[in-house]
Amino acid sequence: MTLGRTPDEHRDRGSRPVTVRIDSDICIIGSGITAILAAERITELTDADIVMVEAGGRTTAVRDRIGKRRRFIDYGENPWTRDHIRDQTGEGLFYRSMNVGGCAMHWDAACPRFSPEDFRQRSTYDVGTDWPIGYDDLEPYYQDFEERVGVAGEAGPPEYDPRSGPYPMPPLPLSYNLEILKKWGESADIPFWTQPWAKATTTEHDRAICRRCDTCHICPTGAKYTPDMTLDRLIAAGKVRLVTDTLVRRLELHENSDRVDYAVAVDSSAPDEVVELRARTFVLAAGYAWSPHLLLLSTSNRFPNGLANRTGMVGTYMTGHPYASAQIDLPFESYPGMFSANSLMSRMFARPGPLERYVRHDLRIWTSTAGRGPRPRDNDGSWLFGDAVMDDWQARTQRSSARVRGYYDVIPDRNSLLSLDPVRRNRWGDPMPKIEYRDAPESVELRAHTHDTMFGLFERMAEVGGGSVMSTQLSTRMEHPGGGCRMGDDPATSVADSYGRTHDHENLFVIGASTMVSGGCANGTPTFCALSLRSAEVIGEEF
Repeated sequence: MTLGRTPDEHRDRGSRPVTVRIDSDICIIGSGITAILAAERITELTDADIVMVEAGGRTTAVRDRIGKRRRFIDYGENPWTRDHIRDQTGEGLFYRSMNVGGCAMHWDAACPRFSPEDFRQRSTYDVGTDWPIGYDDLEPYYQDFEERVGVAGEAGPPEYDPRSGPYPMPPLPLSYNLEILKKWGESADIPFWTQPWAKATTTEHDRAICRRCDTCHICPTGAKYTPDMTLDRLIAAGKVRLVTDTLVRRLELHENSDRVDYAVAVDSSAPDEVVELRARTFVLAAGYAWSPHLLLLSTSNRFPNGLANRTGMVGTYMTGHPYASAQIDLPFESYPGMFSANSLMSRMFARPGPLERYVRHDLRIWTSTAGRGPRPRDNDGSWLFGDAVMDDWQARTQRSSARVRGYYDVIPDRNSLLSLDPVRRNRWGDPMPKIEYRDAPESVELRAHTHDTMFGLFERMAEVGGGSVMSTQLSTRMEHPGGGCRMGDDPATSVADSYGRTHDHENLFVIGASTMVSGGCANGTPTFCALSLRSAEVIGEEF
């Protein structure tokens, strides 16, 4: 626990274990990108005392990332030290990160928005569930998010990419290969534009300009936004206090009401101490898995199945999206290298008109090295040496290779669940989460049709360019997961309202990925963050 002892912290030495008490106005549980951006917005509205508590510790700082990148390239060494807690895991988890800044410390920084149709599945296509808010409700917060993290991008056609304003920074320049692939994609009558990224193309956001060095997992210069950049500013300005290495194990209610009174935590460096975090308002921002997990752990006489769970909705409707992809061989000469730091996107298929059968997906193009890298042997098996290696390599780059991919929308089932594992426990004896994803029946029936539709599209794109599909792939896991604390107007079918305030506890908010109604057709981070900024305004205005 790194927070220094202050007058509002008390030790009770009369019994064991020793208790450390930390008081604040607002206690934010978690320190990922949604927590940090929400905290920043709250501090703009109030001078309330904010404590942020993180189960993990600090991971690799910006100043250390050049050296970590070298080790990553040379030896495949994980550049993110202290990224997770050893036994804090669970079956079905997509991300294990528990550290200051969360998963966005090592995200690729892709920042597409959801489409308007993502918020109104039922009313538009007669499947799934409409969100309690629409795209127009969230659009100003998308814009706010893009300004705060410094997104570089270009607006697509307004019929596919509705926006109220430009991106804060111009898009990443297209590489030679992507220029070629853009013309190819558009020859199939599909409009493509540059993927938006939280990577600086100007110095206006006090970050280095992205050089497209292709190791976005560990950006060596700080061109890519990471949440610690914002958090460090807040701490330096005295606007937020940070408690690290402190795992919140449960929330406790006030004796005479359904208000949350305090959080019970343990300091990993002092396991004999019980840490009590008391606040007027609690904000649960621990991510798609750990937020519903904490609620399920927080049982009481009045809530035997966990807090905010009077109607049994916590942990239900876990969501995300799979993808279909293909490697396509094309008769274009390309540069013999791979630049995954940038890509092309289209939203044409995320915003279709009336559908015979429900299929929605985005579409992206990357340059690829599939079949194009240097090799030690020729086709006949003979060894290649010296200039022969380069001659062979150059000869095989007379054709190009593209990677195309689309995230497609699936409808989560009521029984797509996060539950408490009856076997797996952490070192403090808490049962760990277990996630089992399930599609709603209408999505199950559509899976094969969706795959056929997308692979058919990839085949048509290849044929238009005079190429061929070399291979296809279907993801076996849910990307950009969310749900478990679904938002909605009806407490019988949701955990929180559209601002993240739980139906059962007026001073407990849930923000971020866990409030998602469905997974959409695009990376979720901008939507998670936009929702959190919207919640932050309500939280801040109450102080």
